[in-house]
Amino acid sequence: MTSTETTTPALYWQLWKGVPRELLFQLLGFPIALAAFVVTQTLFWTGVGSIFTFILGVVCIIGAMYVARGFGWLELRRLGLAGMPHIAEPVWQQREPGFWSWLRSMFGNGHYWLYLLYTVLTNFIVTVITWSLTVTWVAFILGGATLWLWADRAGVSDDVPRIVFSTLAGLVALVSLPFVTRGLTLVHHYESKLLLGAFASDALRLQVGDLTQSRGAALSAEGHSLRRLERDIHDGPQQRLVRLQMDLAAAERQLATDPEKARGLIAEAMDQSKEALEELRALSRGFAPPMLLDRGLVAALESAAARGTVPTRIVNELGDDVSLPLEIERNAYFVASEALANAAKHAGATDIEVRVQQRLDAETTWLVVSVADDGVGGALATPGHGLAGLEERMRGLGGSLMVQSPPGGPTIVSAQLPLALSMSGSVQP
Repeated sequence: MTSTETTTPALYWQLWKGVPRELLFQLLGFPIALAAFVVTQTLFWTGVGSIFTFILGVVCIIGAMYVARGFGWLELRRLGLAGMPHIAEPVWQQREPGFWSWLRSMFGNGHYWLYLLYTVLTNFIVTVITWSLTVTWVAFILGGATLWLWADRAGVSDDVPRIVFSTLAGLVALVSLPFVTRGLTLVHHYESKLLLGAFASDALRLQVGDLTQSRGAALSAEGHSLRRLERDIHDGPQQRLVRLQMDLAAAERQLATDPEKARGLIAEAMDQSKEALEELRALSRGFAPPMLLDRGLVAALESAAARGTVPTRIVNELGDDVSLPLEIERNAYFVASEALANAAKHAGATDIEVRVQQRLDAETTWLVVSVADDGVGGALATPGHGLAGLEERMRGLGGSLMVQSPPGGPTIVSAQLPLALSMSGSVQP
């Protein structure tokens, strides 16, 4: 027996499972379509007829559009309950400031007009046809296949050929019922997909909007980082280098007259140079430390944890075959190091855990880095401060930052960065 012979009966019985839902969809279709047709037609033509009054006319036409939108939404829900494939809904424009701007955007939205066309014309016509065919088919099954039961009442009990033919025809109609209900429901599905579904340009418009927001967030985050770097350099290494210069100048003046004092000034200058070097190294670690470039994210986080003042555990849940892009590693390290610094400085934490893991949803693989501490909590992403800057940085990369910090703790800062899973199993940007 071939695989086709074994799967065909299974497919047929699978069609039968959808018959009750599809029959219900078809039988309820006419009263719903009739109500939509009457209400929407009344509102629309009342609006057209009274357009010279403007306010009444516009209100009625807008009402017709919203009613059509509501019935279209209901039709998409009914198709979903009938087992049809999902139809992406339109992106309805948000209300713009000002009445005239909103009115212009609404009348300029093609989806409203398509929903109106669907409700006042095409769906009513299609529903009348499919509903009539469904009712006729079901009646033919019930009447034909059971004629032998009530042949006496019909006065055809002696017409054996007619009874046999009607019974056989009714059984054939019963056997073909799954194909009829599925076919008629698919007609509604394709009509709705054509008139009620989202445009291809809707997704593109959303993507452009998201990219614009991400670009703005990235620029803002970059500006915040540059300002912070400038402030840190000014308050730290720059002040020490100025002090170093002054100590060396003083030592030079004292070298001939007071060698011992000059030697002390030079020693202080050496201390200032070491501290300036340490501060410069600390600043560079916030961007791309050598450990990150040489050995990757987890090793860099372990190094940062070893240097910290609070006991810190690194939990690595990444697979051995995961290869992260340098840009993703750099930003993940930046977020983790900032969260570690905040926990040490402000949270009063005594224990920190950094967890690195990979998370997969319907379409995207994510790198998730979370930092949890047992501090006092109450951390907020205040505009202009560290967490808000991290939020903007993540948004600029297409990711997100989540901060959970109830008063009393614990605090969990979790960054999610997007990745794409390749066929080989390694993670690519």
